[in-house]
Amino acid sequence: MSFSKPLTLARLNDVVLGSFGAFQPCETLDHLVRYLGTWSGSDKLFMVVQYAIKVLVPFLRLRARLQYRAGLRKTPDSAAATSFSKIGSIIGDSRTLWRIWGLLPIVQWLISLERTPPATRNLLTLERLQGWSMIAYYPLEHLSYLMFNGTIPSTLSIKSPFSTRQISLSANSLSVWSCRFWAIYVLLQFIHLREDFKLLRARQRNLRKGKGTGLSSMEKKELQQRWDAYWSDCIINLGYLPLTVHWSLEKGLFRNDVWVGVFGLIAGLASFRNGWKATALASTPPTPEVAEDVKAVNIDTEATGYDIST
Repeated sequence: MSFSKPLTLARLNDVVLGSFGAFQPCETLDHLVRYLGTWSGSDKLFMVVQYAIKVLVPFLRLRARLQYRAGLRKTPDSAAATSFSKIGSIIGDSRTLWRIWGLLPIVQWLISLERTPPATRNLLTLERLQGWSMIAYYPLEHLSYLMFNGTIPSTLSIKSPFSTRQISLSANSLSVWSCRFWAIYVLLQFIHLREDFKLLRARQRNLRKGKGTGLSSMEKKELQQRWDAYWSDCIINLGYLPLTVHWSLEKGLFRNDVWVGVFGLIAGLASFRNGWKATALASTPPTPEVAEDVKAVNIDTEATGYDIST
């Protein structure tokens, strides 16, 4: 006698259409959806992909040339490299387009900066300068992007009752100048990081002096998170520095474009890691007493005034 359930339409529905019921909820998937659902998160992921492609493509072309010389392929060209290059170009163009409203968060940041200033006057001045450098950066980038795509003319006519004046704009020049303002932001960020280092060291010394018997587990965790955020920002800035210098020069800094991919990938991976950790949900505390201690600790893991990724 068979005790198996008959294959009814409802059971077939459950087996086929409801097959995802066999999977348990995944915290990593929830985190990924939560992170990539933000503008910053999706941009950081595409940044990693874009610069990884820039690193990969030269090696694919080199492999194709070596295989051609060894008689293993008919042509020295790599079809995979061409395809990846097109994907990287699409991603780069899309990321620039998505930044078309990038000026709005800058204005929001500068307004909040005046309402809730940072810990020292030096940091306030630095972040004000950084904000104004971004106010110059974004419009220039937007203009150069629109001109490169032929959506606005490169020559403007200004008419007056007495004459008509022609103003010529260069998309390349606008792009270079926008990157120079971005380079100013990056250079100011190094000074910002130096001030952050001093504050973190002072915070660490004060905690140790106040306790006398050593730091608690919560204080150790707080300092660890602060230092982790600090060193991540250092890596991001070190990745952006050569890129901004390269794009700020008319002839560039690197002869081989693979270095753009290397430094961009370093900054992209560190930025993605920062954002991933920032969007992680706090772990559930084991006891109510510990939960109250967690609420009492204000952990500020963000050392950068505004995250600028390009």
